[in-house]
Amino acid sequence: MWLVYDEVNAAYGRIKPYIPDAPLVQAEACPAMIKSYEDKETVRMKHRFIAKRYWKDKSTAMGQSDVLARSFDDCIDLSLGDPDLTTHQLVIEKSYEDAKAGHTKYTDFRGDPELRKEVCRFYKEEYHMDIVDSEVFICASGCLGMYLALEAILDDADEVILQAPFFTPYPQQVELARGIPIELPTYEEENFQIDISRLEELITERTKALVINSPSNPTGNCLTVDTMKRIAEIAEKYDLLVIADDIYTAFSYEHDFIPFASLPGMKERTIIINSFSKNFTMTGWRVGNIIAPDYIIKIIQQINENVVFTAPSISQRAALYALRYRKEVQLEMVREYRERMFYAAKRINDIPNMHVIYPPKGSIYLFVNIQATGLSSVEAADAILKEAHVLTLPGNAFGRCGEGFVRMACTVGKEILKDAFDRIEKMKIFRLVEK
Repeated sequence: MWLVYDEVNAAYGRIKPYIPDAPLVQAEACPAMIKSYEDKETVRMKHRFIAKRYWKDKSTAMGQSDVLARSFDDCIDLSLGDPDLTTHQLVIEKSYEDAKAGHTKYTDFRGDPELRKEVCRFYKEEYHMDIVDSEVFICASGCLGMYLALEAILDDADEVILQAPFFTPYPQQVELARGIPIELPTYEEENFQIDISRLEELITERTKALVINSPSNPTGNCLTVDTMKRIAEIAEKYDLLVIADDIYTAFSYEHDFIPFASLPGMKERTIIINSFSKNFTMTGWRVGNIIAPDYIIKIIQQINENVVFTAPSISQRAALYALRYRKEVQLEMVREYRERMFYAAKRINDIPNMHVIYPPKGSIYLFVNIQATGLSSVEAADAILKEAHVLTLPGNAFGRCGEGFVRMACTVGKEILKDAFDRIEKMKIFRLVEK
């Protein structure tokens, strides 16, 4: 059902709202209408004016989630990492004043010089790292930053190893840059740490880079210092680049975040991708930055000039103030997410046939093991949506090793989370079977 909810709302009859304490009823779809929808989508995708490389559906679970969320009038959406919180008022007001003062034009091609300087200061103050201006590029989102980095470094058929479960766009981003994505599985029983022997087995003469993400989306895992040191040894041994997707650095609950690039000898072979979206509740501003050796930054700038030219000037001013006033901006936000994560994880572990690593290590996501239900990830996510009216994402959307899990984003308040788990625990698949 994950591909067809848009035009099939009528088939589901905008199913009756969830009523507390009422029996949960599974919705019935209209097979003929679903088949008709799929046929129409296939025709549209195979149009002669569409590039043949896109004839095969490459939509992601995230891309479908906004459609699925509209399937029920009372749907609780735990699918996307788009916070319910609003950007801090200080950031909004200061960037608004800058807009009125004339910051509405193109910036320098590498980004607002004042923001670049603030990025360098941030790394010095927080991590004691010496970053120089020529190593910083301001981009229109972390997603774009990842694509620009891959486009800058990959030759045709170069291989990029992806720490999995992974952020769903990674494989297609590698393919857009004409590379080949290689999945490096990690597992719950190993606390989702990268197994070095497994990593080494995947390296070939075509391997160019390894993408790591810590704290991780979707697992919430944080790589240990020991794991990162062993990855560093592999990177040196095989002369690899490491792309560190450092998107959730404010949400490291067990230990302070340590950048991979801060390890000895790693700065010169690491590309850091940063975003202001999650760390500062600024998803709609679409601004991030890249830190890399200056020769890579020069190429990234050239590519970006032919893509978006510069990141939005007002968003860059907002990013400047978010960094400058981070102590004030982040404190309450991080506390709120921590409370949500710990509350949700405890509720999950109190429900039969599902569990999650406790305590949560990081990020704003919980990767919930549902293997005890006997359902696949897609089947479980579909059942949770149709019976409890709670939208999650199936774990296999994040790589093959994500099968048997669903991802839940703690992007709603505790009262709404309570409602969601109150509904879920009433489902038959999450009840203990009486003998």
